[in-house]
Amino acid sequence: MSRSILKRNLIAETHPTSTVSEAYRSLRANLEFSNRGEAVKSIAFTSALPGEGKSTIAANIAVAYAQANRRVLVIDANLRKPAQHELFGLSNVQGLSTALTKPGELSDVIQRTSIGNLKVITAGPVPSNPSELLESIPMTNLLESAKGSFDIVIIDTPSIMSVSDGLVVASKSDGVVLVMQAGKVKNQIALQAKASLEYGNAKLIGAVLNNVNR
Repeated sequence: MSRSILKRNLIAETHPTSTVSEAYRSLRANLEFSNRGEAVKSIAFTSALPGEGKSTIAANIAVAYAQANRRVLVIDANLRKPAQHELFGLSNVQGLSTALTKPGELSDVIQRTSIGNLKVITAGPVPSNPSELLESIPMTNLLESAKGSFDIVIIDTPSIMSVSDGLVVASKSDGVVLVMQAGKVKNQIALQAKASLEYGNAKLIGAVLNNVNR
């Protein structure tokens, strides 16, 4: 996949004055406003079902934070079907799965991007036990280390109604944003997703309705 194709998904970078980019900046501002007085440094982006656009939204909101001079780290915690390496045009030879199976320095798996202030930990090779890795102590330690080194950590997670991975990561994050695609997710499914997050002790701090004009 060419870099030019990838950059179409990072509209906050390629078209910073567009209406869509302004929407991402508004989302950033709303997230900051909703959490005043609370330490929210890691935000997980998830959805009820696959294919609702959460990975693209997570990447673009990360760009929006970086454009506001924040030190940003994107972590692709979708170990089964990762997307962030494609969105940012990075290698996925090693990444989060590598760090969790062979714990070392956080810097060993962090990659620079073409965007100032924004770095990425890609998912890495697909492991045989993604849920167990994400639930592990090394994952908790990695997130704490990341929060100590960056102003904001954006985590791309799997959809929560398909596998348990998303809920596991959401419970380890300071806050969760639920992405829903207009016309795809029925109200009952959205409510079930919200209930699952609450049951898993995840803190829902926002929701995004995606592709409203489709």
